[in-house]
Amino acid sequence: MDLGISDRTAFVAASTGGLGLAVARALAAEGVRVAITGRRRDRAERIAAELPGAVAVAADFTCPEGAVSAVDRAEEALGAPVDIAVLNGPGPKPGAAAAMGADELASAFDLLVRPQHALVTRVLPGMRKRRWGRVLAVGSSGVTAPLPNLAVSNTGRAALAGYLKTLAAEVALDAVTVNLLLPGRIATDRVAELDAAAAKRRGLAVEDVQLESRKTIPARRYGTPEEFGAAAAFLCGAPASYITGVALRCDGGLIRSL
Repeated sequence: MDLGISDRTAFVAASTGGLGLAVARALAAEGVRVAITGRRRDRAERIAAELPGAVAVAADFTCPEGAVSAVDRAEEALGAPVDIAVLNGPGPKPGAAAAMGADELASAFDLLVRPQHALVTRVLPGMRKRRWGRVLAVGSSGVTAPLPNLAVSNTGRAALAGYLKTLAAEVALDAVTVNLLLPGRIATDRVAELDAAAAKRRGLAVEDVQLESRKTIPARRYGTPEEFGAAAAFLCGAPASYITGVALRCDGGLIRSL
């Protein structure tokens, strides 16, 4: 399938590793010129050198100012405005809801909503004016079914989902789509970190925790970053122009609701 996005430009937040990198690579394979972004500039430069038309931009996505500055520099390096904005960033530490204090509650908004909102606010006017745009957020299956011991993440990601769902209806007439892609257990460093934390908390071997996790997934395996990236590229493509306001799960059937 031709996704019809060759020569488009994309800003992929936090794309020097994990799911962000998977999305960036999938878009580059479709001929999209991608801004590889992250705090590790040397790594961003190495990745960008491997992808045709890609540029590297050092960025800090823990604050709104860092997100906006990164878009400014990305557009300058790409020589064109951003057509595709992929929202992504570091996840908060695990923790129980009963133990979540006021500071942790504030951090859910500060880390998972404010920078993403700033990024969207920066790129959206241009998308609407050009009457073409894609906003895609890398979320979590916790948006659909809150995950145990991830209270801060569940709270912040649900707030972001509410904002984006509302936004999707407001910009649909301008041919801008707004969607979320929700990973289940994808084999990334972040998931490995969560498995290790669970193993330590429960006094188990990491392998035992991973086996338990696989048993809860109908596909009986963790997904690959490449599978997630392919789904993201489709949602950013021309054939997906009638799909907006959707939270699509890429989870091997982990969440049992429709």
